[in-house]
Amino acid sequence: MDKRHFLKLSGGLVAGSIFSSLGSTEEPRKNWAGNYQFHALRLHTPNTVSEVQQIVKSSIKLKALGARHSFNSIADSPADQISLHNFTRMSVDPKARTVTVGAGVTYGRLAPYLDGQGFAVHNLASLPHVSVAGACATATHGSGSRNGNLSTAVAAMELVTADGELVTLTREQGAPVHLGGLGVVTNVTLHVVPSFQMRQVVYENLPFDRLEHHLDEIFLSGYSVSLFTDWQNHQATQVWIKSRVEPGAFTPQPEFFGAKLAKVKLHPLAGHSAENCTEQLGIPGPWYERMPHFRMDFTPSSGDELQSEFFVPRDQAYQAILAVERLREHVTPHLLISELRTIDADRLWMSPCYQRPSLAIHFTWKPEWPAVKALLPLIEEQLAPFETRPHWAKLFTLTPARLQARYERLPAFKELLTHYDPTGKFRNEFLASNLYG
Repeated sequence: MDKRHFLKLSGGLVAGSIFSSLGSTEEPRKNWAGNYQFHALRLHTPNTVSEVQQIVKSSIKLKALGARHSFNSIADSPADQISLHNFTRMSVDPKARTVTVGAGVTYGRLAPYLDGQGFAVHNLASLPHVSVAGACATATHGSGSRNGNLSTAVAAMELVTADGELVTLTREQGAPVHLGGLGVVTNVTLHVVPSFQMRQVVYENLPFDRLEHHLDEIFLSGYSVSLFTDWQNHQATQVWIKSRVEPGAFTPQPEFFGAKLAKVKLHPLAGHSAENCTEQLGIPGPWYERMPHFRMDFTPSSGDELQSEFFVPRDQAYQAILAVERLREHVTPHLLISELRTIDADRLWMSPCYQRPSLAIHFTWKPEWPAVKALLPLIEEQLAPFETRPHWAKLFTLTPARLQARYERLPAFKELLTHYDPTGKFRNEFLASNLYG
C-alpha cells in the first residue's frame, strides 16, 4: 500500500488540518541512539489533556513517544505518534508521600525538584534524560541493587484510553509495565521517601571467582552496586558501590573481595573522562547526585551505541555470567562495556523481575548492528537454561514463543489490553509480534 492510499484510508488528509494547531510534524525522527528511524507519518505535541483526547479519538493507529531512549520499535506506529514532552508539571503530596509528574518529566528534572521538597524516589535511571513515564512503562530497573525496578514506585497513572476516555489505573491493576499498549499516559504518581545522603566508591579488578560464593555479599554491600566488565581476564574491571550515609552502611576499605580501591575518579570505559560521572571517592552528597552513574545536569544529545539487556534469576547469576563469558571472543570486539546489577523481585505482570530476584546482564554495544544482530542469538541461547527475559525497550532476537512462555501473567495482561483498547489502536508491530505472534 502506498503512502497516499494509506493516508486516505486513515483519514490523515482530513486529520492533518485538525492536528496542525496541535504541533504535528512529518519530519523524519530517530531514537536517541540513532539506530532506529520511526515510520510514523505524524508526530503530535499537545499541551492539554483535552488535546490528547482529541488526538486519540481521531487516530486509527497511535503510539506515545517518550524520550526516544528505546532501541527497538516499541514506540513506533504506522500512522501517528504523540509526544507529551510539554506535560512537565510536578506536584508533591507530603501527607500521602507521593509525587505526581507529567508524562514529559525526565528523572533529571524530577530529582532536584523532589529533593527541594525534602523527598526522594527509591531508585533512579542511570541517565538523566530518560522520562519517568517511559521508564516505568518498560520496567527499566535503574541503579538500585536492593530495590525493585523504577516501575515499583508507581502508585497510579492517568491515561487516555482508545475511546478518548481519561482513566486512572493503580499498580494493583497490573498497569505500570504497560508497554504503551493501554493508552497515552498523561501523568504518573510515584511513592516517595524522605530525602537522604549518599556516597560512592569505586574498586578495580574484582575476580569473577569471588562471585561464586559471595555474589549476594558483593551486590548487597551497598544501596546500589554495579559491576562493569569487558568479559576479558575473568574479572569485573570496576565495582561501583553507592551507599546511604547512615549508621551500619558500607565502610570503604583498601580491598574489596580482591579488588583495589580506586584513588581517582573513573569512567566505566577505560580511558574516558570521568567529568560527567557522579562524584566518587566517598564524598557525601544528595541521593540524586550519587545514585545515577552520570550527573543529573548532564544530558547527552545522542548515544553512539546500541544496548541489550537480559534478566536471569539471581540464584543462578554466577552460572549465567560464566555462560556469557564463554562467548567473550565473539562479544568483546563489538562491545563498549557490560554492566551487571541485581534487582529485587516484584509483582508487576510484564516486568522481567516478576516474582524473581534477578541479575541484569547489560551490554552497551558499538554501533555495529549487523554484528550485534548476529551475536544476540548466541547470547540468548547461552542464557536459555536460565529462562532469560530481555529488557522490553532494548535489542533482542528471542522468539515470541519463548518470550511469551516466560510471562505467566501474559493472558491477564492481554485481557487488560482488550478491555482498554478493543480495536488495537495502540497495538503496533512490536506488540503484535512479541505478545501475539
